[in-house]
Amino acid sequence: MVAPAHRPPALRGRVFRGTTAVRAGLVTRRQLDSSPWHRLFRDVYACADLAVTHELRAVAAASVLLPGAVVTGASAAVLWRLDAAGPDDDVELTVPPGTPARAVSGLRVRRARIRPEDLTRRRGVPVTTPERTAVSLGAERPLDEAVVLIDQFAAAGLVDLGDVRAMAAATTGRGCRRARDAAALADGLAGSPQETRLRLLVHRSGLPLPVAQHPVHDGRVFVARVDFAWPAQRLALEYDGLWHAEPGQFAADRRRLNRLLAAGWRVLFVTAADLHRPDRLIARIAAELAR
Repeated sequence: MVAPAHRPPALRGRVFRGTTAVRAGLVTRRQLDSSPWHRLFRDVYACADLAVTHELRAVAAASVLLPGAVVTGASAAVLWRLDAAGPDDDVELTVPPGTPARAVSGLRVRRARIRPEDLTRRRGVPVTTPERTAVSLGAERPLDEAVVLIDQFAAAGLVDLGDVRAMAAATTGRGCRRARDAAALADGLAGSPQETRLRLLVHRSGLPLPVAQHPVHDGRVFVARVDFAWPAQRLALEYDGLWHAEPGQFAADRRRLNRLLAAGWRVLFVTAADLHRPDRLIARIAAELAR
């Protein structure tokens, strides 16, 4: 633990400009290069008590580095609690056309006008609304990744898919068609990004479309909710993610599987490795449906 004396109270837990802190006599230039501080951008530092996340860097960029800039794109999605960018990824900001801004490492600055109705504030900085963020990412990202993010927005209760589709339909310019396609493909039911990817794969395969998040009952007794189901065939398709390795989860999963089997259902599990071999996976599903 760094000695508190090396961190002036005025800077503890704070993000600040190095030149301002030096001018105020709070630290020296040499001290800024020491362990009590994280360097986020050129001349922008954070107290080492703060974890360096993409969210922290985005807030620092919009509040200290370019005050008044709007957090947009993947960085806006992170402020809305989506896992859309990592700690070291460039922070995305948008400023009005004609705004002078020098290139800064770790920062991606766009110049565009954003309608007032597409703006709000989060963590004390301007950010695009969830709907505008979802549509913008729909226009920028590859189609499947755009669907993943829109699904996450909807599953988190941040957007209504009808509103996103209406906004995408009214959007013009680069990527507008992809945004409309992504909004149309999203269903907001996936419990994880991999479930969305699995759904898209199955939908494009030519197989009968499954029912997402299907509740299975044995008579009037609820058995389980499965990721995807073909009820007529009593076949469930489940994505098996890393979270199943959590303490106690294995036993709970076994009990759930036993209940499904006792109710006369078959369960086909899919892993991340299976998604890298889509032809084999689709063949497995087709064989199970044909039984």
